[in-house]
Amino acid sequence: MSFKALGLDPNILTAIEEAGYTEPTPIQAAAIPVVIQGGDVIGIAQTGTGKTAAFTLPILTRLTSNPVAQGQRRRTRVLVLAPTRELVAQIEENVLAYARHLPLKIAKIYGGVGEKPQKDALRAGSDIVIACPGRLLDLMEQRCADFSQLEYLVLDEADRMLDMGFLPDIRRVINQLPKKRQTLMFSATLSKEIETLTHEFQRAPKIVQIGKRANPAETVTQLVYEVHKHLKMPLLSHLLKDEKMQMVLVFSRTKHGADKIAKKLESTGVKCATLHANRSQNQRLRALDDFKTGTVRVLVATDIAARGIDVDGISHVVNFDFPHIVEDYVHRIGRTGRAQAIGDAISFVSPDELPDVRKLERFINRGLVRKKAEGFDYNAAPQPFSDERPERREQRSSQPRRPQGQGGGRPGGGGGQGGGRSGGYGGQGGGRSGGQGGQGGGGRQGGERRSSSGSAPRQPAQMPQQNTTPDGARGLWKRLTGR
Repeated sequence: MSFKALGLDPNILTAIEEAGYTEPTPIQAAAIPVVIQGGDVIGIAQTGTGKTAAFTLPILTRLTSNPVAQGQRRRTRVLVLAPTRELVAQIEENVLAYARHLPLKIAKIYGGVGEKPQKDALRAGSDIVIACPGRLLDLMEQRCADFSQLEYLVLDEADRMLDMGFLPDIRRVINQLPKKRQTLMFSATLSKEIETLTHEFQRAPKIVQIGKRANPAETVTQLVYEVHKHLKMPLLSHLLKDEKMQMVLVFSRTKHGADKIAKKLESTGVKCATLHANRSQNQRLRALDDFKTGTVRVLVATDIAARGIDVDGISHVVNFDFPHIVEDYVHRIGRTGRAQAIGDAISFVSPDELPDVRKLERFINRGLVRKKAEGFDYNAAPQPFSDERPERREQRSSQPRRPQGQGGGRPGGGGGQGGGRSGGYGGQGGGRSGGQGGQGGGGRQGGERRSSSGSAPRQPAQMPQQNTTPDGARGLWKRLTGR
């Protein structure tokens, strides 16, 4: 099937051809006609299957078939909600490519950067707004956005937005939107929570579910290296001597752990970048760009920060810390072997992590291959004790905690003076969740509370544990692997 057969606008077809695409992916071929017809859609497919184009191309076609009258004030007609800043930026990049021959204005809204340019873009009028829920809600409450003429709402990575605690913000945003609209929801999984969401926000949606194309297990070799914790770093350095490990994504469970891994690799001459919640937006975008262009060989990331990474050609994924949650393992290894390319997923497993491996093996009903690294000394003694601060797990129930500063912010963006909901940096004043409490306010959920004198707390806040039901995890694995 060709893109032309899907009924897309000629200007969009030209842009698709210029971008080098020749035929639609399965999720695009299945979803685009339904969206063009005006129906609500639930699209279920994994990362790397072309979900963004599956909703962008038909929406752009519908916009061109019903243009705004000349001289009429420009109002927002499309709103796309996404869980992370990186994903917002990636969606905007794709929309700009497909709409390059169309007279449309596009705005992206997320935290970690100043509000003024975003306020100006909303007030001036943008046909398409791509946003993180928290920062958008901030600006809506400041009466910067006009969604009275909204025609299309897209919830991208809906499952991850629920995981990150965005549901209250999503509800508050949607309650301020017109009831008469077309609503599209895209997710990697079709959980009970997602089904509940569809009943709440959609009208008789058609489910478009694609599994085979997004199956990482068919093209990804999964290996387990059983190794003591103190030998994980030496083992990683040893494996990186292999020139075949050209583009490596390393997952750490914590932000501090990611920094520590990158620092030690840099000391051995391996060019690295890090991606986690304590990095500024510019630093995160620079890290991704350097990784894509090959300026750095290794990107060390946490699970939440890595969500939305859209990078082809990753040769290896390394689980430096084995994930506790089955879905996290599936999402991690899905970063390699994209678009049916071949990739390797390597997991370092210490004795205390073996129960998590066995849990995964029970779910997939088979064992992972164990391997020993040739020429590596598994009997090496631990290095002398170093006075390093303990690691903390990255917050999962909301947008990641902020660096030290005054005030705090809610998930998804950065609060300026007076506080803010969206992730990034909290300004003076209070934030509702995430961030670090400082003078004038403290975060209610997650984050650290600091006294007015600025003294550090004695104990870190306890992170909520994510619940994963066996049926949900097994269902996800079966949809991805066909097993």
